[in-house]
Amino acid sequence: MVQASGRDTIERLVLIGNFLPRKCGLATFTTDVYQAMRARFPQVAVDVYAMDDHPGRYAYPPAVTAAIPQDDLSAYVDAARAIEASGAQAIWVQHEYGIYGGTAGDNLLALLDRTTLPVIVTLHTILEKPSVDERRVMEGLLARAARIVVMAERGREILRRVYGANPRQIVMIPHGVPDRALVDPETMKERFGWAGREVVLTFGLLAPNKGIETLIAALPAVKERHPNLLYVVLGATHPNLVASKGEAYRDSLKALAEEKGVAENIEFIDEFVEYDALIDYLQAADIYATPYTNPAQITSGTLSYAVGVGKPVISTPYVHATEILADGHGVLVDFKDVDAFAREIDTLLSSDRDRKRLSERAYARGRTMIWPRLAEATMVEIEAIVAARPARLPAVVAVPRNLLPDMAAVERMSDATGMLQHSIFSIPDRRHGYCIDDNARALMLMSAMPVMDAVQRDKWTTIYASFLQYAWNPEARRFRNFMGFDRIWCEDVGSEDSNGRTLWALGVTARDARDAKHRDWARTMFDSTASLAFELGSLRAQSFAMLGAAAMLDARPGHELAKEILARFPDVYMEMLAETRRPEWEWFEIVLAYDNARLPQALIRAGVALERQDLIDVGLSTLEWIVSKQTSPQGRFRAVGTESFGRPYGEPLKFDQQPLEAQATVDACVAAHEATGDAKWLDEARRAYGWFMGDNDLDMPLATSADGGCFDGLMPAGLNRNQGAESILALQLASCAIWGLSKASSGVAGKTSQAA
Repeated sequence: MVQASGRDTIERLVLIGNFLPRKCGLATFTTDVYQAMRARFPQVAVDVYAMDDHPGRYAYPPAVTAAIPQDDLSAYVDAARAIEASGAQAIWVQHEYGIYGGTAGDNLLALLDRTTLPVIVTLHTILEKPSVDERRVMEGLLARAARIVVMAERGREILRRVYGANPRQIVMIPHGVPDRALVDPETMKERFGWAGREVVLTFGLLAPNKGIETLIAALPAVKERHPNLLYVVLGATHPNLVASKGEAYRDSLKALAEEKGVAENIEFIDEFVEYDALIDYLQAADIYATPYTNPAQITSGTLSYAVGVGKPVISTPYVHATEILADGHGVLVDFKDVDAFAREIDTLLSSDRDRKRLSERAYARGRTMIWPRLAEATMVEIEAIVAARPARLPAVVAVPRNLLPDMAAVERMSDATGMLQHSIFSIPDRRHGYCIDDNARALMLMSAMPVMDAVQRDKWTTIYASFLQYAWNPEARRFRNFMGFDRIWCEDVGSEDSNGRTLWALGVTARDARDAKHRDWARTMFDSTASLAFELGSLRAQSFAMLGAAAMLDARPGHELAKEILARFPDVYMEMLAETRRPEWEWFEIVLAYDNARLPQALIRAGVALERQDLIDVGLSTLEWIVSKQTSPQGRFRAVGTESFGRPYGEPLKFDQQPLEAQATVDACVAAHEATGDAKWLDEARRAYGWFMGDNDLDMPLATSADGGCFDGLMPAGLNRNQGAESILALQLASCAIWGLSKASSGVAGKTSQAA
């Protein structure tokens, strides 16, 4: 075996799993792994992130860097961020179903997807017949991990056959075992009060799948030949079983022992046994028995420990047992075969020679599995995946070129009903249907596109306008938002933001549509619906409505309803700003959210329309502040990450970055330039647009220039490669705005898009 150095290449490692004092087998394993790594590679720092099923209950030792409440998704995101900033070089995950939150434990994937570190995963359960969600999570782990560790060869076979795993990705490393001397059980029995007894031991958290009933049923036959027999059932009842049924199961086993007349030959030790004490118990037993009932059980830590200290083992033939006890290293009997268990126990207890030979063979196998060997084997794999991680060279990103607006991707996502919301990669995902948000954006794009066939423009303007028109619910006096692919509305009233955005699209269409028929329709629709703006409470919804009203005033100077909308909200914004402002916080709310730049943009547009310099000034100062918060240390545009949302007075976090923020910033900066003539706003608009072209934290373009598409965002590990409507429209509307700026600056006749 290649020896791991662990000296020069690996300095810090993250370990994720359960941890003592949580009482379960995985907590014991992870703790053993931590101790083995620290003992074998003391120069390697190991940061433990402990999965916590009862936050606040456990007094974790200093080895635990942080606990992750298993059902709190935000805690996984916080942990990912901490791991990414820690200087760790790899993540080692202990995976078992039931310890990670979310559907089938998919919160773990959220953590891993938000880090860029190579990942090695040890699988403690590998399901041959997974549910849909269990398969999805396992396939997610296989996709994310550079190495998958199994503890039995059968695990490798299942991964290849059931999940199509890459065989080069899988490595078999046996379960670790203690490094203890082989001792005569008689020297250990007195400390437990077992002197003079022939001891058979079963250990583990007590649960029905342990098969204890089979052993109890076998005891009468063994007792006839070995009256001093003692069967020790060691271990507390599983906490989940206690929570649901108390000690009913343990009591049923005691009742069975009474019924079989062997109550005096059984000792139930109801406690969670610490590691060193467990090994002492094992060494004091003559035979270790695992009558488990699950044939698919692919690992058993207690079985490994028993082999490690040289116990003669009698077991049912579950997967792990068939491998570790093969070639005469133990005895296998059929599941629930009472007679076979009685026969084999009697055979071993009746022959000191046979029992000693089996003990020596088991111990010899165990020496290959001691914890230092596991640590060394795993470090070999960790060093390999860290070495294979491609180095990221600083990119030299040229000044982003401007893309000519392109309808191809918009058409790809549209049909005769409207524009579909989501995609899987670039393919429309019809399961999620349509929403008015995207169709309102698409309608604005039809007016902003500088070059487009007239027939094509008329077709799509009509389709998107028709969607908005059909969405109006006159009884509720609100627009609906979500529609299924079957053209059935999913709600009677859409969100406030979707209603505000629809008014915005109507105002822009009334001003900018190329055909009078569309301008007339939009004006009429705006006049009959825009009064809903006065009931909007969301700042962003109000901003959208204000932008629509400002566009309507451009189209129809003196339009009373538009003027009333513009006059209603700005003073509220000013009051909110006065309440939340701090020396380091120049914003209307105590948190950041999405589409942030729309708020100062709306104030600037309102100030221009109402001839109120105070609104323009506040719009400019708050825009300058949000632009500063959207600037990376390298001077690039950095969209406020979705992980930032809802954090009072919190500095923006880096991920996930979405196209919507870049487009909003482009539009707001265009508005600032038009209000002031200051060229710096053109520079800021172009910097935000450069984000689409690869001038971002990952040096990765989101725009697919060949077809006008746009990926859905930047995540820590790379691009979200889906291309939904919102992202495509954000790119195209931003491209229209930048195209207008370039035409205006070159003196060529053209119109800067004011769709925002």
